[in-house]
Amino acid sequence: MSDSRDWSDEFVASSQWLLIAFVITCVAFLAIGLLLLWITKWGRHFRNVTGRFFLGPEAVRTFAYVAVLLLSTVLSVRVKVLLSYQGNDMFTALQYAAEAMGRGDDTALGAAVNAFWHSMLVFAVLAAIDVARTVLDFYVGQRFEIRWRRWLTDRMTDRWIDDHTYYRARFIETPLDNPDQRIQQDVGDMISSTRALSLGAVAAVISVVSFTRILWDLSTTLTVLGVDIPRAMVFVVYFYTLLVTVVAFWLGRPLIGLGFMYQAATATFRYALVRVRDNAERVSFYRGEDTEKRGLRARFTEVLRIYGRLVLLTTRFIGWNQGATETAAVLPWLLQAVPFFSGAVTLGDVRQSGDAFGQIQGSLSFFRNSYSNFAAFRATMLRLEGLVEASDESRELPSIGVRALDGSVEMSEIDVRKPDGAVLIEKLSLRLTSGDAVVIKGLSGSGKTTLLRAIAEMWPYTDGSVARPDGPGTLFISQLPYLPLGDLRASVTYPAPPGSATDGAVRAVLTKVQLGHLMTRLDEEADWATILSPGEQQRLAFARIILIRPEAAFLDEATSAVDEGLEFALYTLIRTELPDLILVSTAHRATVDQHHNARLELAGGGVWSFTPNHSNR
Repeated sequence: MSDSRDWSDEFVASSQWLLIAFVITCVAFLAIGLLLLWITKWGRHFRNVTGRFFLGPEAVRTFAYVAVLLLSTVLSVRVKVLLSYQGNDMFTALQYAAEAMGRGDDTALGAAVNAFWHSMLVFAVLAAIDVARTVLDFYVGQRFEIRWRRWLTDRMTDRWIDDHTYYRARFIETPLDNPDQRIQQDVGDMISSTRALSLGAVAAVISVVSFTRILWDLSTTLTVLGVDIPRAMVFVVYFYTLLVTVVAFWLGRPLIGLGFMYQAATATFRYALVRVRDNAERVSFYRGEDTEKRGLRARFTEVLRIYGRLVLLTTRFIGWNQGATETAAVLPWLLQAVPFFSGAVTLGDVRQSGDAFGQIQGSLSFFRNSYSNFAAFRATMLRLEGLVEASDESRELPSIGVRALDGSVEMSEIDVRKPDGAVLIEKLSLRLTSGDAVVIKGLSGSGKTTLLRAIAEMWPYTDGSVARPDGPGTLFISQLPYLPLGDLRASVTYPAPPGSATDGAVRAVLTKVQLGHLMTRLDEEADWATILSPGEQQRLAFARIILIRPEAAFLDEATSAVDEGLEFALYTLIRTELPDLILVSTAHRATVDQHHNARLELAGGGVWSFTPNHSNR
């Protein structure tokens, strides 16, 4: 008996095949990829979300990773092809051995035994190659995904945070929901899906081409109703897979939209849970547990409603796919049974034709079986595209013109409106210089806080311009200051970077704002916003002013949670420590007025008045 291949020359032959197949695969992958990126809707989304990852100075390294993964994919197909021939040799050897034992032919039996062990040696070599390839493919693939995920996460985070997008996005026509999930989860899902789907498609196409040649050589003539069909197995596998795929696409099409709806519903439910956690104290004070439970149940009911529809459609889809797969497993054996029993083909030929049939059917079915994965991929891509579009749309919203000016604050022709267009402030022009301190007064809703938002470039319904110290030279203090996650030191120095102040300076300033009891807890990492009382948080905000030493500070009800005595001490502290500070405060308490030398009165409807008080200088 002879081997199905000349294994002594296989290294050279496979090397040549790998080189040719790899070059063709790279060219086809690039051409088809570019075509899909430009003509398909999801391709345009992909290009908008992450296209720049494949451009720029790092593109060479990126494509090097892609090339290695493509080479690994091509090699995996070649190993499967060679294993099919090895399986042919092994089963043929077993058949001949059985026949020799039946005849009592020791010579033929010895030849068959030698052929069997030779096939096992070939298997050991191919298995070792495939194990090494699998390990390398996993490592390179994960390194590639890590690199891609770092780049895309940074880009998405920058788009969401830069230019106050995270705040201003609430003013666009369709406000963005759950940006945290889109950045944390959807980025990783999109990248892993892109790799799995693209390389899976490449492997499927190469497998179809490679195993079609094998099946063509092994396939015999099939007679149906008196008509001879040569190479019947090839036509059967293509027709069968096409029929199954068309039905599967019809069954799976609704999964795309439903997957998007399910992701949105689960994200909304998760956000509601986070809201309860973040507002635990306020909910508890109001005894709002029953209301919160009703809200959570309603959102979770929507999750289950969509999931129920998803389960129903997915069950139908999986049932069809599984039935098609089971049927395909037995078809080649049925088609080759008659030729085998007549002696036209060997057991090894039957085994290899079944393997080739299964590989072709499985590869052609890749697109059918991956439909649900592609549906999830499209839903994820839509969510990331939504983040990009919302970020771009929020950047296009109008904002006040701002330019850098050291030592002064100049407001020129500032108009501030409500979202419905109602005018709050009209044609406000002021110039504040070193040491000026202005308190903004007015009834609730007159635009005090909104004016500060406009000056901070956060409020889109505004016109005019402002000149103020740039960067850390201007500090805005909200009513309840933001405390970042991390140690207490980071909360005291925020928004300055870590290490911007020595521990001695931090301890000294904590003492000055009457937070000396916290000096020993600088290294303690905790959610300080839930540990410190509102009054302590406001005192900490004054500590930031002293540490950062800005040229201008805008305070929005910054002492509303402390008593009048402590308020007096805090304002006196910053006026003493920073006598040249330009100070602008909003406040309802009249006790704040004494620390300022001018008053800006907002009467609503665009009316305002400015009154200097030189006696407070």
